[in-house]
Amino acid sequence: MSPVDIRIEGGRPPLAPPPRPRASWHLRANAVVVGWLALTVVAALVGDVLPAPRWLLIHVFLLGAISTAILIWSEHFTVALLRVRTPPGRGSLARLGLLNAGAVAVLAGVSAGPWQVAAAGAALVAGAVLWHAGVLVTLVRQALPGRFGHVVGWYVAAPVALATGGVLGGLLAADVGHGAAHERMQAAHAVVNLFGWIGLTVLGTLFTLWPTVLRTRMADGTRRASRLGLRLAVPGLAVATGGLLAGWRWVALAGLVAYAAGALAALVPLADALRRRRPHTGAAWMLGAAIAWFEVALVANAVVVATRPAAGVAAALEPLLPLVLVGFVAQVLFGSLLHLLPAVLGGGPARFKENAALLERGWPVRLAALNVGVPLLVLPVPPPVMLLGWALVLGSAAAFVVLAVTALTRARAASWRSSPAVAGVAAGCLLTAAAVVVATTGGTGPATVTVTGSRTVEVTLSGMSIRPAVIEAPPGTVLTLRVTNADAQRHDLRLATGERTPALAPGQSATLKLAALGAAVDGWCTVAGHRAAGMTMRIVPTGTEISAHAAAHPSGPARLDLAAPMSPGWMPYDAALRPAPGGTEHHVEIRADDKVVQEVAPGVRQRVWTFNGTMPGPVLRGKVGDVFVVTFVNGGTMGHGIDFHAGATAPDGPMRTIQPGERLTYRFRAEFAGAWLYHCSTMPMTQHIANGMYGAVVIDPPGLPPVDREYLLVQGELYLGEPGSEAQVAKMRAGEPDGWMFNGAAAGYDHAPLRAEAGERVRLWAVAAGPSSGTSLHVVGAPFDTVYKEGAYALRSGDPGGAQTLDLAPAQGGFAELVFPEPGKYPVVDHTMRQAEAGAHGLFEVSGS
Repeated sequence: MSPVDIRIEGGRPPLAPPPRPRASWHLRANAVVVGWLALTVVAALVGDVLPAPRWLLIHVFLLGAISTAILIWSEHFTVALLRVRTPPGRGSLARLGLLNAGAVAVLAGVSAGPWQVAAAGAALVAGAVLWHAGVLVTLVRQALPGRFGHVVGWYVAAPVALATGGVLGGLLAADVGHGAAHERMQAAHAVVNLFGWIGLTVLGTLFTLWPTVLRTRMADGTRRASRLGLRLAVPGLAVATGGLLAGWRWVALAGLVAYAAGALAALVPLADALRRRRPHTGAAWMLGAAIAWFEVALVANAVVVATRPAAGVAAALEPLLPLVLVGFVAQVLFGSLLHLLPAVLGGGPARFKENAALLERGWPVRLAALNVGVPLLVLPVPPPVMLLGWALVLGSAAAFVVLAVTALTRARAASWRSSPAVAGVAAGCLLTAAAVVVATTGGTGPATVTVTGSRTVEVTLSGMSIRPAVIEAPPGTVLTLRVTNADAQRHDLRLATGERTPALAPGQSATLKLAALGAAVDGWCTVAGHRAAGMTMRIVPTGTEISAHAAAHPSGPARLDLAAPMSPGWMPYDAALRPAPGGTEHHVEIRADDKVVQEVAPGVRQRVWTFNGTMPGPVLRGKVGDVFVVTFVNGGTMGHGIDFHAGATAPDGPMRTIQPGERLTYRFRAEFAGAWLYHCSTMPMTQHIANGMYGAVVIDPPGLPPVDREYLLVQGELYLGEPGSEAQVAKMRAGEPDGWMFNGAAAGYDHAPLRAEAGERVRLWAVAAGPSSGTSLHVVGAPFDTVYKEGAYALRSGDPGGAQTLDLAPAQGGFAELVFPEPGKYPVVDHTMRQAEAGAHGLFEVSGS
């Protein structure tokens, strides 16, 4: 028998690679989220040179990072809950690519133009998420009936909300609709994205995540509560969005109430789980706090919608951004990572416990810091208190990042390979919070910018001003100006050196590359009249006399940037006029105080001289024949007096000047009706009045009929500078105010509009405090049908005629009545247009009845 030669060619056949875990694709795809968080970090660090920095940061974070994460993980959770086969990876990758391409196009199109790019990007985003929703529906149909199928309904509804928000965003980018319609669209865009895309996704996820974090079972009625909640929340959101778009405030409010009812129904099983098992980990407490802030956001949004016209909702919601971004979204992120990171890092039970203990270290302090910080970012508190709020929030985030990075460095190499995205997500959390800081506190740019080297400077055209008004740079600096029109009308920018932008439509941008800086360069808008109205700027070399002068006088006589926001914590003078008190004798104490610092224009604070600490002073109101007993106290640093025009008395007694610490009693009988001025009687009277020592006395004419609302505007001149200084006094003598004010703030009621309802009768009292100029009060779009001036009616309701203005010389007063025909924003101005454009203007915000 011959031997058999057996040979094995090529050795053992290779083993097939082990099947990849179901979550592995999602973990690798999560690296895209890390990329968006990194971009958020970059945007936060260089926000001052980015166009529209606040908008850009919010959308990089929410549209980029959060939306990508939702797309990835809602598919993964659907597959896990339904126990179905994972969809083909190519389709998932295509949807992810489509979403991110759309997000990049939206960001680029809005920030750099043209708008068609942004609109196309919004269409891509909508298409990607609708495709995603279709895939989820297919998975539901393929699955056998199970306990968790109800959750997927929330994941299907959320993309429909984002698609709606994306369509609205595309229309906004295309500048479809103007004025109130544009603002209503912004409000609907914000509400449907935040409460639909993010809110519905989070609510759906909490059905399983919350009991898992509490380590208890799901409540028996979870499926029923989920279906009821979805049936209420989705139609409610649709009604709210439609109501905001149409300007139907009460319809929008009804929709929000239905949405809130759905959210509360969804939270019932979560509350049941909470009764069975109290939170005992940092993850549970953070998720619970996020739910609480979500409920607060719902209530705050409903209050805003109930009290503001639809066109004012978007602006009113802007201060609430930290509540949503930090209190809700960021806290959901932190709480979820606290729970999920130990499991993702792996390493066995011992390593799991070790990592969990590490991440939970000091969680009560971190939880308290973050949630104490949130209201400090939302409430109207002084700037130092707001900074404390940011310190608490960022401190809590920083502590989490340090602990997360420590856990990652302890993980085994295999764990790192299986979850590379987690490191990026954790490391991105802190700087994401930093991005939120910039996004929620950034303005339209400072009045003066100093640059060095080669630098791009963001220039904004808005509100008949150019910001920054002055750019300082060392000689030889090469500047690139990124010019954005943030106004509602066309503007351009031309420089004296010849560079110029084309005419920019609202929202459009252009770039100007300048030669190396040598001498000072002036810039202005070439649209007729805009340069004269104050749309000027200057680029000056540092270290020169012209630089110092420009810093002190940014734009000549138009130094006030009335379009800039008022400072955080600023409160307007209450213009609502209360009825005359009962009785016939009124005792009042008025205290002179010349040490008060007050914001007299957006971002401009200076020392003023006041009665009772306000400019104007307190309003006195009564009826003909009433007696006023005024105790006048000089709490200032110099001599002051007081003169009530409404009283008839010899001036050498009660109107005398008294010294600091002294007091006198001023008694007068109101013999005549009218709106009367009172002011400081100490010489030089021009200085004392111009620096704020004035107020109004309102004596009702006999038989004055009731009206729905009464307001009082006291118009005064504004002279910037230290009170009594040579420069300020020179302007007073020349009759050249820096601006004009209603109730002590130039353009103050632009930022805090007066309220009314369509169809209401409004009585608008006015006093011209001067000291050297009067007023011609006019409400745009609402003629007066009643005018009362200096003790007599010039026009009564029912007369065939009407009036355009209530014209008052210095120290005169009166009132006019009007009825607003429909909801909208109605400017109230001094029709002496020079004075209106320098601050004597405000807004009536009229809502539907």
